[in-house]
Amino acid sequence: MKAFVTGANGFTGSHLVKHLQQQGYQVKGLVRQSSNLSRLANCDLELVYGDLTHRQVLQDAIADIDTIFHTAAYVDLGLVDEAEMERVNVEGTRTILEVAQSARISKIVYCSTIGVFGDTQGQVVDETFQRTQQDFSSAYDRTKYQAQQLVDGFFQQGLPVVSIMPSGIFGRDDPHFGPVIQLFLKRQLKVWPGGDRVTGIVHVDDLVQGMILAAQNGKPGEHYILSSGELTTREMFAILSEETGIPLPADPPELLVRLVGRLIDPIGKLLSWNPPISRERVRYIYDRCVRVQATKAHQELGWQSRSVSEILKELVR
Repeated sequence: MKAFVTGANGFTGSHLVKHLQQQGYQVKGLVRQSSNLSRLANCDLELVYGDLTHRQVLQDAIADIDTIFHTAAYVDLGLVDEAEMERVNVEGTRTILEVAQSARISKIVYCSTIGVFGDTQGQVVDETFQRTQQDFSSAYDRTKYQAQQLVDGFFQQGLPVVSIMPSGIFGRDDPHFGPVIQLFLKRQLKVWPGGDRVTGIVHVDDLVQGMILAAQNGKPGEHYILSSGELTTREMFAILSEETGIPLPADPPELLVRLVGRLIDPIGKLLSWNPPISRERVRYIYDRCVRVQATKAHQELGWQSRSVSEILKELVR
């Protein structure tokens, strides 16, 4: 079997490449000329240099491919380049779908996000949930929702595409929450807001195994949530604290965090800087709650995952 992975050098993409190779796939990976390829060290794959919107590059790359895994995305919150995010997440997805359709690819697996459900207001939902939030919490929220709409539309046109919807992705080289855990382990994380925020998590290796199962067993047009479970931020740090003996970071007053978010946004815009606290990030901490269950993936894909506590303890080790 021959597989093509977009965003092959990224966090999810690089783990996927390794798992595919372990299972006997021949792999091509799409990367940019400027990409850091350190995550792909010692991987035996064919690199394809280009951009998600480079149609001819994609057409040539997938000419002999059986399965496409689309993991590439612009992921960030706060003060972001919204035009670039739309180009990558929406137009890039449109291009890969169009090229796959023309090439009559046998299966395409799209890495979506549980964020497309919007704010579920604390309700635990499954794949049948219809988004009720009318607006969008961020440019990332909007562009991933638009991309999912494209994916579903192409399925209606006959493209055999399956959507994987992960919750928060954790792993040893996680570029998002990983640095926070590193600061905690160095005893340098003294404050962290939003202790009551509920977060669903999945280990990156469990995620990519689920994507491979989706390629093998997933039904075209279906959505599969991949989440190992959920816990509050306070519970997360409590597990880390129990494993290490390091005290939990303090949870600052919500009003203070909201005030800082409002005050620091103009500074970030002035300096072209995306601050660690902004109005958008504050909204995610206190006002938005997406809760999901992964029963369908367990039943239909045979997906298994390590527990939330196992994931966190592994990160500490």
